[in-house]
Amino acid sequence: MGRLLIFLIAALVVDVFAIVDLVLIDRRRIRAFNKFAWVIIIVAVPFVGALLWFIVGRGRVDKSGKQRSIAPDDDPAFLKNLRRDEEQDARIRRLEQELAELDDDPPKE
Repeated sequence: MGRLLIFLIAALVVDVFAIVDLVLIDRRRIRAFNKFAWVIIIVAVPFVGALLWFIVGRGRVDKSGKQRSIAPDDDPAFLKNLRRDEEQDARIRRLEQELAELDDDPPKE
């Protein structure tokens, strides 16, 4: 009986924390459902609903306050850096080739 009571209190604490977090979070960060639906889910399915909120419902945000891309290929900044890195690699290859050609030339006397 004591373990069940501890579990119920823990579930209640987690649910209250999830509901407070849901109420205070910016609307743009909520995924899947609206706030009202998330409250219903958290209350209807104790503990599991709160876990779903923290895993599925909360959107990730970067330092600038924008929704963070999940996959790197969806992130424009990552793609821009990737192109820049490719351009730098191509430039390095050209310079190495020019240096190799200069090394192959016989010295002029």
